[in-house]
Amino acid sequence: MRKRDFLSTEELGPEGFSAILDLAARVKRGEVKGGLEGKIFAASFMDPSLRTRASFESAMFMHGGHMIVLEPGRGSWSMETELGAVMEGTAVEHLIETSRVLGRYADAIGLRVFPKGTEWVRERQDRIIKDFAAYSEKPVINLESARRHPCQGLADALTLREKLGDPKGKRFVLSWAWHPKPLPTAVPASAAIAAAQLGMDVVIARPQGYDLDPDDMAVIYQQAAANGGRVTLANSMSDATVGADAVYVKSWGSLQYFGRPEEEKQYRAGLRGWKMTVDGLKATKAGKGIVMHCLPVRRNVEIDDAVLDGPNSVVIDEAENRLHVQRALLLDLIGRK
Repeated sequence: MRKRDFLSTEELGPEGFSAILDLAARVKRGEVKGGLEGKIFAASFMDPSLRTRASFESAMFMHGGHMIVLEPGRGSWSMETELGAVMEGTAVEHLIETSRVLGRYADAIGLRVFPKGTEWVRERQDRIIKDFAAYSEKPVINLESARRHPCQGLADALTLREKLGDPKGKRFVLSWAWHPKPLPTAVPASAAIAAAQLGMDVVIARPQGYDLDPDDMAVIYQQAAANGGRVTLANSMSDATVGADAVYVKSWGSLQYFGRPEEEKQYRAGLRGWKMTVDGLKATKAGKGIVMHCLPVRRNVEIDDAVLDGPNSVVIDEAENRLHVQRALLLDLIGRK
């Protein structure tokens, strides 16, 4: 049987996406026990993690399995990710051998790797996660790559279902926020895609120069159209949040300045007003719109304390749901049927 990877939520299709969320709700209610006995999940973290690592380790333990955690360059060999590379530098082991060997030890493999290059034209290809999956004999789970964070997208979708009931047709605002440094676009793209898969009215608010990648926008539009939703763009956070059922606050870097952080820093210097405040919250639907963030969050930079610690904030519930959607994902990919 051909292996199934999990690299993005849109690849699940409508039925697969809904099925994972339904299963996640069941495991969260305690209706599913075991299922991963004797199973091993090996995860290679080339970049830092709190929620992803802790939630996957917990998920494997809760269902009777085991997780191996590797940090290339720290406790395991540094990894070369360029195909065809002449390995005369500091990297000791190649992505090809890493994926193949781990596949002999584990039932599924995870990889986290953030963009590090200076050219978006190269990074946008998301080659590392795709090459890793191509050479692996076992299912590969994307733990966040240059273009996608699908596990976060699943958790976002489950949270929207829980808090809004049927999210279809409700107003989901993805709003850019100021941050001290440029961040990847994987989370905001995945959040907007997940909301579009739920058939929501997706509004993306961002300053000039902070558009998401055009291919990611095409996926958002396509998913919205396929699921009865729509997509609009806004140039103002305050305008976009009027009547919002959910506001997802997230910073990301300007792709036109990708790889040039000092230039990008100067460009966004005057954008500190892009922040979720109590006054901004009042503009949401009846002042009760939920506030979301993937975490970690810069308090009083992206979102004020009063909002994060207030009744509208669902960021901790959202983080908890990382555990439950990943339990469902693992059960679906490698669980004992």
